[in-house]
Amino acid sequence: MSADHASRIFIVDDHPLVRDALAQLLAGAGFEVSGGATDVREALAHPALAACRLAIIDLSLGAESGLDLIRRLRILGIAVLVYSMHKESNVIRRALEAGASGYVTKSETASSLLDAVRALLAGARYLSPRVEAALRESSSIESLSGQQRQIYRLLGQGFSNEEIAGRLAISVRTLESYCVRIMDKLGAQGARELRRQAIRDAAHDIADEAPPA
Repeated sequence: MSADHASRIFIVDDHPLVRDALAQLLAGAGFEVSGGATDVREALAHPALAACRLAIIDLSLGAESGLDLIRRLRILGIAVLVYSMHKESNVIRRALEAGASGYVTKSETASSLLDAVRALLAGARYLSPRVEAALRESSSIESLSGQQRQIYRLLGQGFSNEEIAGRLAISVRTLESYCVRIMDKLGAQGARELRRQAIRDAAHDIADEAPPA
């Protein structure tokens, strides 16, 4: 790849307005956008793709998932930055496992996206602050024991302490002791915050059951 092509960027997103906005943002920051596409097939067939060093892609590409595109781009030697509305840890991990070198959510600032572009063009990885927070939170949940994780899931499903204790055949006091240890591991400030966090994570788990679409 020649020096002229070293910083060329390709954008894959099924919303033309998003592609245009990204192209303007990148051009304003001094980067060259050499092309864009709506889906996987169009991206791989685009003549400008081979001359690019970095591709910024969404994971939701109509009926297709961007995960396969990440793998194909890595085979071509093109670095991949995911720019997606998905901020669930399970989705993020799948994108990184597929070969993405960076991940920024669409709810973050333009400066975060530009920082990511600079990092990947320099050969580094970049995870935005919200992405890092999601992965840290997921790691904390993985530290829970089997019984603690079961209690956490039941809290997220809206069961009361009495209902959970009954389901697990333990006393409410024992359940409360478990909850204190769960709060310590997750950094939750009190039972109400723990329950809110459990409900939020339960909603994310439901969204994660289907691939990005």
